Amino acid sequence: MITIDTSYTGHVTAGSAPQRREVPGARVTKMSVGPMDNNTYLVQCSATGAALLVDAANEADRILELIEQETTDGVGLIVTTHQHGDHWQALESVAAATGAPTAAHSLDADPLPVPPQRILAEGDTVTVGDLSLEVIHLVGHTPGSVTLALTDGSGRTHLFTGDCLFPGGVGKTWRPEDFATLLDGVTTKLFDRYGDDTVVYPGHGDDTTLGAERPQLAEWKSRGW
Repeated sequence: MITIDTSYTGHVTAGSAPQRREVPGARVTKMSVGPMDNNTYLVQCSATGAALLVDAANEADRILELIEQETTDGVGLIVTTHQHGDHWQALESVAAATGAPTAAHSLDADPLPVPPQRILAEGDTVTVGDLSLEVIHLVGHTPGSVTLALTDGSGRTHLFTGDCLFPGGVGKTWRPEDFATLLDGVTTKLFDRYGDDTVVYPGHGDDTTLGAERPQLAEWKSRGW
């Protein structure tokens, strides 16, 4: 049995207990997996129990144990935020064991070990029970990175950003033009749209909020990373 820490701080590490956050209408369970401290997220509808997995990154057995323990009907969809291998090491095994369809953006689909049954695009909606998560396409870290935006019953938004936004900056880029594109996308599609209380759940490490990061946007642009 996996012990779940319900005193949610957003700080999990490899081998630590997953943390569960209850918000109006939804439940988010965050677990760190693998040697690169990848975060995998189990997002559930409180009313129906329906569940979505974001990034089957590593440690398939542990992810499957979490799904079996915390859901009654498994997961309805597995979303891969982007093509980098540390975010899908467990995808094939978890998809096979659960029978859940997989989803990703078309521009990041080819490297995945499981061809996505659902192709995600900007503005699409992913439904989980009574919950709706909007797909936001961000270019720069990879061509087809996606963020999922969940607005809970209180009107607060929760962003699952993969490797596009972290505490202290945007995700890694390899060319100045990619950095400019990513920063512009994060600014216009996230910071310009959502309030300061918006929670950011990144692909690695701790959570943050848009309010905590907003004052640093000019510094990020100036430093170029």
